[in-house]
Amino acid sequence: MTLQSIKLKFGILGVSASLDNALNTAVRVAPTDLTVLISGESGVGKEVFSKVIHSLSPRKHNPFIAINCGAIPEGTINSELFGHEKGAFTGALGDRKGYFETVDGGTIFLDEIGEMPMDTQASLLRVLESGEFIRVGSSKSQKTDVRVIAATNVNLEDLIKKGKFREDLYFRLSIVPIRVPSLKDRREDIRLLFRKFAVDFSEKYNTNSIQLTDQSQAILENYSWPGNIRELRNVTEQLSVLAEEKIVTPEILLKITPQLANRNLPSIVGRRDDENMSERDILYKLLFEMKGDVNDLKALVFELISRNQLSVGDMSSFRQLGMKPASDNIPVQNYAPTNQFVSGNSVNPKIFDKEDEPTHQAYFFSDNDEDGTYQAMEEVSDSLSLEVMEKDMIIKALKKYNSRRKEAAKELGLSERTLYRKIKQYDIDQ
Repeated sequence: MTLQSIKLKFGILGVSASLDNALNTAVRVAPTDLTVLISGESGVGKEVFSKVIHSLSPRKHNPFIAINCGAIPEGTINSELFGHEKGAFTGALGDRKGYFETVDGGTIFLDEIGEMPMDTQASLLRVLESGEFIRVGSSKSQKTDVRVIAATNVNLEDLIKKGKFREDLYFRLSIVPIRVPSLKDRREDIRLLFRKFAVDFSEKYNTNSIQLTDQSQAILENYSWPGNIRELRNVTEQLSVLAEEKIVTPEILLKITPQLANRNLPSIVGRRDDENMSERDILYKLLFEMKGDVNDLKALVFELISRNQLSVGDMSSFRQLGMKPASDNIPVQNYAPTNQFVSGNSVNPKIFDKEDEPTHQAYFFSDNDEDGTYQAMEEVSDSLSLEVMEKDMIIKALKKYNSRRKEAAKELGLSERTLYRKIKQYDIDQ
């Protein structure tokens, strides 16, 4: 079967390359008995992929069952999966077969595998490795022939670090990993999916199908879609029922679904120790780090120009730095840098702190100088606003770590010596 025929059979709509890659992996692994781990955000259609794998496998005529591990209480999940004996626990009035026993020869889809308790994970690992399981309350081992497809919407590696998921089980499940792309990663499919849902709901409610203007379409494409396809389907149903006009303008769209006004803006992702920092604090820290990068870049440029005695033909970039040329092709010479960091054919930038930072000079080519010479003017690299931000970040870091300079310096990306000098420079009371 071709990918297009598979899409038609299972109702998969989309033309994005990421979707095709995931579906192609599912098709290739289907004829085997390998364990598959499907990952992706909630609402992307992970269960559909499990059905594709089962229907294209030699087990397609045998049972298929989907189990949400997060929906089964921790105290009963072992009984649900592996069965129990009469009297094994209160309420066990008789023997009961578990899913691994009843689906023998078929496929089990374990959704939200990250929610599975640790003791159940150990039992599942035994099933995957040897095909054996033991009913709750029994001492007799039984055999089963079941293919396992697992799915998760969380990062299992993070759960492993927290001790909430077995590492050996993770490697056993992820023999073939499949990543189902989120809707924000396949924006070219939003229009197609909306049209499909709009037609479906028009038939369901016996109404005319709604249509989007170009501006409304742009709003949908710029939205982050945290609920993915499930959320898009719900939005389409809302509009199909509540929109008085079948041509949905941005005004109508945002009136009925105001959450779409939240655009897909970039967010700052930092270390775990930055979780308690406000957005303003993080911005200060980024500006503080960028200042050093800009100073290093300036030093590198001036060093390269001076050492290689380069002729500057296009002065447009230098004009942006405040340089005023008298004419083109004026050689830049006689610059003696404070710090030497060009060695051989390699460039080794140096990170400067406040005291050993080079004092750069910006060269102005004066129109009034008839001889074409240039005058040097000292460049002021640090603005007062950055000084205030720097001081504010140092105070916040010291307060966060109770004046422990070592931890505060690590937070700010400085050495203890540099932090000590800056504390004295800004007269910060510890």
